[in-house]
Amino acid sequence: MAKGTSTAVGRPKSFFIAVGIIVIWAITGPFFHFSDTWQLIINTGTTIVTFLMVFLIQNTQNRDSKALHLKLDELLRANRAARNTLVDLENMSDSELQELQDEFARLREMACEEVSERAARARQNHVDKRTHELLRSRRR
Repeated sequence: MAKGTSTAVGRPKSFFIAVGIIVIWAITGPFFHFSDTWQLIINTGTTIVTFLMVFLIQNTQNRDSKALHLKLDELLRANRAARNTLVDLENMSDSELQELQDEFARLREMACEEVSERAARARQNHVDKRTHELLRSRRR
């Protein structure tokens, strides 16, 4: 039921229906002299819809998250080089997740240092080539 409802209310047609309701409510204001009851109708209606939509959105996010985790788990399982211990991370404790985050931070730092070292070597090789070319051209 939640999936069908989220599909239905996620369509542009539903948005325009909601806008139409607001427009009709606004047009009827002068007929009801913008009374407290007139305002209460829209306030109550929007509050109820908002309350229900919170649960609907949470249900949709839970389903999407679960599907995404399953897809990622399958990719990890299928890749021989990947660590299968990373499958089902969402069920690890906060301290276990923090340990993994620290490990990946260290790996990122090592990768950045490696890239910097390669760039420095490439610059040095470029300078060495230019120096060699300059010396050769002066000898001629």
